Amino acid sequence: MTATVLFLCTGNYYRSRFAEHFFNEHARQRQQAWLATSRGLQPSLENLGFMSRHALDRLRRLGMAPSQPLRLPMDLQSSDLTAAALIVAMNEVEHRPLMAARFPEWTECVRYWSVYDLDMADADSALASIENAVLTLLDELSAL
Repeated sequence: MTATVLFLCTGNYYRSRFAEHFFNEHARQRQQAWLATSRGLQPSLENLGFMSRHALDRLRRLGMAPSQPLRLPMDLQSSDLTAAALIVAMNEVEHRPLMAARFPEWTECVRYWSVYDLDMADADSALASIENAVLTLLDELSAL
């Protein structure tokens, strides 16, 4: 049986989408029974296209280009939270208040990382942080 990890960020355009694809590729390679999905806590019309060029470029360089067609960013729904075995938000400072405002009963059920958006960190550093955190998470999940 496959369990789901749900990655959250603000727009579901950059960090959580990268984490989703990176996680799924490594889980597949490790033959782990986990599948990632991702959602946004506050998707924005300012994000043009299906996925951040930073995330797409990094995935391509790693040989993990997402399959086509890509989907548009998706807004978090209660059903996404109940379907997930594990919920990870990319940045506690940014996402804990959004969770508290939208889904207060779920705020303490989320594991919060410290991966900053492009206004606070360059893409290479942020995506490398996500890669390291995802690989650590997969190690942890394999020990369950």
